[in-house]
Amino acid sequence: MKTRAATEPSPRVLDTTARPASVDIVIPVLNEERALPGCVRTLARFLGDGFPLPWRITIVDNGSTDATWPVANELAGQFERVHARRLDIRGRGAALRAAWQDSPADIVAYMDVDLSTGLGALFPLVASVAGGHSEIAIGTRLARGARTRRSLRREVVSRAYNALLRYGFGVRFSDAQCGFKAARADVVRPLMAKVEDDSWFFDTELLLLAEHNGLRVHEVPVDWIEDTDSRVKIVRTAVDDLKGLARVAWSMSMGRARVEVARAELRPTHPDAVVARPRAVTTVKFTSFAVTGIVSAILYALIYLPLRDVWSPALTNFAALVLAGVVHTEANRRWTFHRRTAMHVRAAALFLAHYALTTMAVLALPRGAGRLTEVSAVAGAYCLLTLIRFTALDRWAFSRTRN
Repeated sequence: MKTRAATEPSPRVLDTTARPASVDIVIPVLNEERALPGCVRTLARFLGDGFPLPWRITIVDNGSTDATWPVANELAGQFERVHARRLDIRGRGAALRAAWQDSPADIVAYMDVDLSTGLGALFPLVASVAGGHSEIAIGTRLARGARTRRSLRREVVSRAYNALLRYGFGVRFSDAQCGFKAARADVVRPLMAKVEDDSWFFDTELLLLAEHNGLRVHEVPVDWIEDTDSRVKIVRTAVDDLKGLARVAWSMSMGRARVEVARAELRPTHPDAVVARPRAVTTVKFTSFAVTGIVSAILYALIYLPLRDVWSPALTNFAALVLAGVVHTEANRRWTFHRRTAMHVRAAALFLAHYALTTMAVLALPRGAGRLTEVSAVAGAYCLLTLIRFTALDRWAFSRTRN
């Protein structure tokens, strides 16, 4: 019989061209003496039945007060590739942080003890990371191809939360909280050093930081069935998540969310390929900003003219700036700077200065100057300040964007 040491993944740098990547699947548990045996036996049987990568299972008991820890030890003794460790603190994030930080595997993953996510999605999840296509992979219950069975309450809460992430932070992933994720160990460790939450918000914060730092997050549609014997407190978790989102947004806006992470450089596959020279990023993005600026200036003028017939210059200017500014900021967030919430925070601060200066421009005109002169003055000020805004956002965004 092989010894346990011989079957454990050894700490090596991920190099899938030389050998299969090793995988460490973490199961965080808190008072799960009932669910843990069935979970581990089912998962070990599934992995042992032809899973193509070297693997091990790590049970992390984080603060259980029932018989979870003795059960975990018993399972570790029964199965050669099952390991158990105990933490004195609670929180899923704390359990994942401890296990992933110390894991000798190339790829670290986790799944919930209730096995709500179908195991058929495990290899597609891990394969996208092992193959080098993505740095992080997540299961999603909300993408096309996923099949779920859960209560209306959890469905509504989940969709509302992920919509907030999508429209507030501009994220590309669709499901932040599915308990089914994998990541390159060498990439996720620097990110975890920035993650402050040790509870349920850990997943969301990790993904927000990953996208903010230019990492690729791959999604795998999953089959998911809700287990009603859950330890998740929906209302309390939702409140904690909202607090976490506010904290992360502030950190991003202040430039404190940058992390030095290892990413594969974009290189041609063919050894004799004649590669096109990279475009001048500043020129391309300035052109994008200029086009959106011109369009928003025209939109501003078209809004200003009819509203000026019924409102004062100051109020009309405010309404036109808000409507045109939303379009301008969102367009640049998506197509020019490719940033997230921090873009909106900075743009909001610039808007106040924008409004003050354009209002001063229109109020400084002599009486009887005419509507065309008035619109020309505020539109001209709008264009000038748009250029100033480009300079301000460019200093912030370009210095942090990796191309």
